[in-house]
Amino acid sequence: MEKYDTLKYYNQNAEKYCEQTKNGDMTESYNRFLLLLPDRAYILDFGCGSGRDSKYFLEKGYTVRAIDGSEKLCELASDYIGQKVECMKFDELSEESKYDGIWACSSILHVERENLPDILRKMIKALKEDGVIYTCFKIGNQEIVQDGKYYNYITKEILEDMLRQIDPNSEVLDYYENGTAKNVDRPKATWGNYLIKKKK
Repeated sequence: MEKYDTLKYYNQNAEKYCEQTKNGDMTESYNRFLLLLPDRAYILDFGCGSGRDSKYFLEKGYTVRAIDGSEKLCELASDYIGQKVECMKFDELSEESKYDGIWACSSILHVERENLPDILRKMIKALKEDGVIYTCFKIGNQEIVQDGKYYNYITKEILEDMLRQIDPNSEVLDYYENGTAKNVDRPKATWGNYLIKKKK
C-alpha cells in the first residue's frame, strides 16, 4: 500500500473540503439518528469535518461536543458553528457513559482496519446505556489510499463481526445504503450506514 498521511491531506485541503461538503443533504441520516435519542441529547460529533452536522444539531437544540484530528478543520469548523471544536485524534477518546449519541459521519472510515475494533470499543464505552452510534463506510472489503488518504471499505458482515468480538450486547439496530449526499462535491460512492445501539 502506498504511503499516506490522512491528517496532512485535510490540513492542506481544509478550505476546499469544507466548501465541497458543508451543504450536503444529510436529512435521512439525521432523522434516523435523532429519532433514537432523547430530547436535549448530548452528542459527540466524532470527526466533524466542516462542522456541518454539529451546526444542524446545535440549531435543533442538542448539546454537542465536536472534535476533529485536523487542526485546520477545527479552526474553520469552530468559526462555522460558533463553538470551539477540539483537536483530538480518535484513539484519544477515553470517556465512559457520557454521550447519548456519537455521530461519526465519513470519519472512522479513515481508521486502519487493524485499529478499528479498538476505536469502536472506545466509542461504545463512551456511550450511556441505550446510547446510539451513527457511522458510515464506503461498501467493500479493501483498504485503499486515494489522494494521500487511507480508506477502510467494509461491509455490514465485517462490522457486525467486529461488534460481536467487542461487545456482544451492542447491535446494528438499523442499516441502509445510499449514494453520496446531494450537494456534496466529492467522488460518488455507495455508502453503508449504521446505527449501533449500546445495550445493558
